[in-house]
Amino acid sequence: MAQSQVKRYSIDMCSGPILPKMLRFAIPLMCSSMLQLLFNAADVIVVGRFAGDNSLAAVGSTTALINLLTNLFLGLSIGANILAARHFGAREDEELSKTVHTSMLLSVLSGVLLTAVGVAGARQILTWMQSPPEVLKLSVLYLRIYFLGMTATMLYNFGAALLRAVGDTRRPLYYLSAAGVINVALNLLFVIVWKLDVAGVALATVISQCISAFLVVRCLMKESGAIRLEPRLLKLHPAKLRQILRVGLPAGFQGILFSLSNVVIQSSINTFGETVVAGGSAASSVENFVYVAMNAFHQANVSFTSQNLGAGNYRRIWRVLALAQCCVIVVGLLMGCSTVFFGPRLLRLYTHSPAVIDCAMQRLYIVCLPYAICGIMDVAVGTLRGIGYSVLPMIVTLVGACGLRLVWIATIFQIPAFHTIETVYWSYPISWIITGAAHFICIFFAMRHLKRRMMPEAS
Repeated sequence: MAQSQVKRYSIDMCSGPILPKMLRFAIPLMCSSMLQLLFNAADVIVVGRFAGDNSLAAVGSTTALINLLTNLFLGLSIGANILAARHFGAREDEELSKTVHTSMLLSVLSGVLLTAVGVAGARQILTWMQSPPEVLKLSVLYLRIYFLGMTATMLYNFGAALLRAVGDTRRPLYYLSAAGVINVALNLLFVIVWKLDVAGVALATVISQCISAFLVVRCLMKESGAIRLEPRLLKLHPAKLRQILRVGLPAGFQGILFSLSNVVIQSSINTFGETVVAGGSAASSVENFVYVAMNAFHQANVSFTSQNLGAGNYRRIWRVLALAQCCVIVVGLLMGCSTVFFGPRLLRLYTHSPAVIDCAMQRLYIVCLPYAICGIMDVAVGTLRGIGYSVLPMIVTLVGACGLRLVWIATIFQIPAFHTIETVYWSYPISWIITGAAHFICIFFAMRHLKRRMMPEAS
């Protein structure tokens, strides 16, 4: 009875056919992530079409910095998801309730801290990133307004992570659909009618984030059973906080390391001028839709693996990994190739400048065509996190992806013959291949250890 209310939306990940349930989990999550991207894409499209290329560059060039500042705390939401899924799979209602209330209070504290850092440090950090002088003032304004809504962003992401832990990816989709429509409408009103430029798109994003946060919190408060959120029970339970931090901090640091390498890459891109920056911003916005489509299977793999670990289903974890990899390869190849094929048409949504579109296509050919490799790497990371290894993929990412990209920029890119924007972009697929291979080696040894722990009679 304790879990009857969530049964309508939850998914039994521990028994029965895996693929139909994985698709039922991943497809709404894929749509949710794409809607979340539309928040930023709508910003970029509206300013590119109605405010000019400098405004487009100002909004797009902040993406790497926003990811850098938020990824640590979004990593904590991954920790909350994994821990909640494990307790749900093991039917440990009291532990699940403690996880819910610790996670949601942690989201509020994270949001407040991010707002303070983002608002106070925007100009200095953008200056360190060598943001072009023509767009610096606009970038600072956009960033400061954007970070005023960070508490709402954290509330939504932690709340949605808890719902995903029990297999519910549909209701977050509904909430983001409502908020996304409002975001687009407000973008058009603030920029076209009221001429607020980048301030308008930032304000529209903040308002839509507040709406999605309100809806997901309201959903959790109306639930029954262990997943229910009760404000009077909000508390940082020390044991749960430690467990969330144990999994979430390495995941967050891994995100930071990726973002840090991307900030270095963005700084290198910035040296080629505003046309290349605008083209890279538009291409990045388009390719992000491919990434989140693949990432839905990474998140599905994390939740399925965590629940099956809680239920003690060792063999099923291998089947989950195999099916998640098949799905991410198909999605990555189809969407990556389609994005390149339709690239010029898609990019005209962002800008009418032929020079900007040409610069954007340079990036799409190098980054988007082999994007399936990135998806394969992420799904492998999902398995490691789901079975409790969070520090290991962080170390592999530090060495294999971030370290390689930094070395690439510091060495190959500095050679005059290779001092081109294409050289910068090639750092992405090369780092995916090397890091992905290292993650699979880690999975082999981690699963052998898990087998001895869960199936001692097979040792």
